Amino acid sequence: MTWPVAAGSLLLGFGVAQATGVRPLGAVVLVAAAAWCAQRWWRTAGAGRTALLLVVYFGAFVGSHVIADTVGAWGAVLLAAATVALATYALADVRPQRALPLT
Repeated sequence: MTWPVAAGSLLLGFGVAQATGVRPLGAVVLVAAAAWCAQRWWRTAGAGRTALLLVVYFGAFVGSHVIADTVGAWGAVLLAAATVALATYALADVRPQRALPLT
């Protein structure tokens, strides 16, 4: 399961940046988590889904900055994390169910 790491890293990265006042430290958390997740996605979901999930991950990060003035900083990060969690779960973590034989 990679969704907790993908979503949690957005929360942790923002928390680190807020707590330390050093935004690049938050970026280190994001990049490290994205690399860890991408490696696992590549093996389990393939190149196409990995690329899509990285676009969602970094798109949610950028989007959180766009909506932060409207919903607040933590609200924006929570929405971004939820988006990433859902996309990651659906595209990389869920295993397709085997069809039941017809009787």
